[in-house]
Amino acid sequence: MTPSEFVKAYYSYAKQTEEKTGIDARFTLAQAALETGWGKSAPGNMFFGVKASKDTPADQKQLITTREVLKSPNVRFPEVISVTPRSDGRYDYRVKDWFRKYDTPEGSFTDHTQFFFKNKRYAKALEFKMDPYKFAEEIAKAGYATDPNYATSLKAVIRTIEKHIEK
Repeated sequence: MTPSEFVKAYYSYAKQTEEKTGIDARFTLAQAALETGWGKSAPGNMFFGVKASKDTPADQKQLITTREVLKSPNVRFPEVISVTPRSDGRYDYRVKDWFRKYDTPEGSFTDHTQFFFKNKRYAKALEFKMDPYKFAEEIAKAGYATDPNYATSLKAVIRTIEKHIEK
């Protein structure tokens, strides 16, 4: 999908969650775009890479290959494909891990925004929920993703999203 096609297909879900939660739709849509490669990879309507917990019912989770950047070379996952040292002292992992899956895109967007409210580590980020750029910085600081450049990447996608939202 092109950015324009992605915005057209999924902006309404982001806008609905903004109306329910106050989290800016540009942020939510940009995060969905970044996490799925502009819709190229959203197995099980998983737009946000939300990991399944041990309490997630079996029919609501899926084993997905993913990349993690971690400080330790000995982290356990359901399956470790490779671990490569990085120049910054961290390790690039290619692993299989459990993620949530959803019946519809709407389920994914709704669950994603609720995730920020349910996890206390995002309380500071929620103070900036209507500023998509600051919110991106704050969720990254709170540990949303293991990629040390996550906030920078997300803000670049927000700028692209803004160019394609119909005014």
